[in-house]
Amino acid sequence: MKTAGWTLRPATLADRPAIAELIARSARGLSRDDYEDRQIESALATGVFGVDSDLIADGTYLVAEAGGRIVACGGWSRRRTLFGGDRFAGREADLLDPSRDPARIRAFFVDPAWARRGIGRAILERCEAEAGAAGFRALEMMATLPGLPLYRASGYAVDERVEHVMDDGVSIAVVRMSKPLPPPAPR
Repeated sequence: MKTAGWTLRPATLADRPAIAELIARSARGLSRDDYEDRQIESALATGVFGVDSDLIADGTYLVAEAGGRIVACGGWSRRRTLFGGDRFAGREADLLDPSRDPARIRAFFVDPAWARRGIGRAILERCEAEAGAAGFRALEMMATLPGLPLYRASGYAVDERVEHVMDDGVSIAVVRMSKPLPPPAPR
């Protein structure tokens, strides 16, 4: 998918270093209105904000590129893990059952210079379509506070606000959100 100066494609394992740099840039640049510096740095250090290689290996993680640089990322998952990267201690790699479990919307980050240009929404819409095509009837996420406006505008409901305590004792507010998917179109 090519739109307004950027191209959307599945991430590859070779993208991991660039995605990690993007996540740090995004968290430090777009989270300051909602989180203190120590919360942002703790989330980066403990893997709450980080690359999830399972998403990449599963082919459900997308990156947006502009000028040969990754400027946004995000994905969906058929695995139980709700949030966190490879270093996050709370990972659960077992597969979800699309007939009863919601797919997970995961790890959305946008370069601050590319924010509010519709890239996050485009990634989210593609994730929703792919999860629906895989048989999922609902979506769930653990959203960071900077992402709330996008997710609310995209039809996600707030289920609960959670204070997640990271391994170093620092806590960060996150919000569990959900959205039903429309039934598949008749063939």
